Amino acid sequence: MTPNRRTLLHAGVSVTATLASATFAGQSPGPSDPRLPLKDDAESRAAAAQDFGHIIQRQPRAVCKPGSSAEVADVLRWAKQQGLKVAARGQGHATYGRAMAEDGIVLDLGALTAIHRIEPDRVVVDAGATWHAVLDATLAKGLVPLVLTNYLGLSVGGTLAVGGIGGSSSRHGLQTDQVLELDVVTGESVELTCSPTANADLFDAVRAGLAQCATITRATLRLMRAPERVRRYLLSYPDLASLTADQRRALDEARFDQLQGAVVPNGAGGWRYQLEAGVFYDGSMPPNDKALLAGLADKRETVSDLAFGEDANAFAKLEKLLRSNGQWFNPHPWLLTYLRGSNALEIASEVIAGLDGDDLGPLGRITYYPMFTDACRTPLLRLPDERVVFPFNLIRIPASADKANAERQLARNRILYDRIRAAGGMLYPVSALAMSSQDWMDHFGPRWPLLREARRRHDPGGILTPGYDLF
Repeated sequence: MTPNRRTLLHAGVSVTATLASATFAGQSPGPSDPRLPLKDDAESRAAAAQDFGHIIQRQPRAVCKPGSSAEVADVLRWAKQQGLKVAARGQGHATYGRAMAEDGIVLDLGALTAIHRIEPDRVVVDAGATWHAVLDATLAKGLVPLVLTNYLGLSVGGTLAVGGIGGSSSRHGLQTDQVLELDVVTGESVELTCSPTANADLFDAVRAGLAQCATITRATLRLMRAPERVRRYLLSYPDLASLTADQRRALDEARFDQLQGAVVPNGAGGWRYQLEAGVFYDGSMPPNDKALLAGLADKRETVSDLAFGEDANAFAKLEKLLRSNGQWFNPHPWLLTYLRGSNALEIASEVIAGLDGDDLGPLGRITYYPMFTDACRTPLLRLPDERVVFPFNLIRIPASADKANAERQLARNRILYDRIRAAGGMLYPVSALAMSSQDWMDHFGPRWPLLREARRRHDPGGILTPGYDLF
């Protein structure tokens, strides 16, 4: 839930590294260095010191907006020579400073947005493009990515670095499972193409690898034929147990093309429990509502019918509201996890019992729904070792910018994460949560050597993406 909503400001004069008269933070780059599109003006640096979380602030020494993979390589080469850390930034939607580089370089990939080629089964797209742009381009050809995040304002490179979950993940896996090929620049400034058959070790280390050994610059992604319309169902339940029972039944019987759910404040100190599902169809004849809902406990339903593109962009309405009332720019101490299917009801009930609406904000929610893991094959994506898992996410949208409240929620995140881990759950690593190197080793478990070895080979200087504190 997974996924940058502020417009970056890029004003000021470029710092040209090759000019003998130019200085950069007291250093004079040599005459053989490339001309780098660096900006060290206060406005550019201040914008790159913030993200959607509005919790962590880390001021970079400069911001770079490369226009090509070759420029990314040039910047990384120069930064390594200068002993500077580098963090790639897509749409700035991180919640805990992961795409920041204190006194280093922030790579703003906002200029790498080209959609190069659309074929019947794939699209080739730059890493800085948003999923909204990808969807618009592919829908025009009657095609669509297999998995879309609920919020389409995220960048392709940003979600592929962490996983990228959506309503179709139960059937198709995560967005990282839809990647056919990646163009990357390693921490050693080497431009490489990787896939299951070429540089396969790097391919496995980059997808959901938290940008620790290479920066994605271009991706080739699977496509499928686009449905014309979506029949959307919103069902309400009196408690979590009845919601869970119907969610499990709908999942087992494959009733819907998309199956999600949420627990939301009801405005009276309690909760509403909701099943959210969608069925894809073509033509003028919608699915049979009665047959789809037969045997489910809920008797109160809301049914809507939208064109596929309109349905996929539904979150844009909430974004517009949050921007208009200022809540978009408040702290967002989110916690995103996966629960084991075998104890999800127990653990979720325990956590929810300790919360109230103020913990989330009036427009916040807890996302909670089951999904099969059969199609989730990305090596570094960590899920509980069961066929059914439950994404369980505290989507906090505070009504004010109260920093003390944000700090309390961060402390609570740690307590809840420890409880979830003790019960066999896993972190989705876009959470507002401080993690030590040992925490990350525990998180990746048997996959830790894969990531550690890739880091050693492809970024031995350790310059990439310092915000995660992995090493």
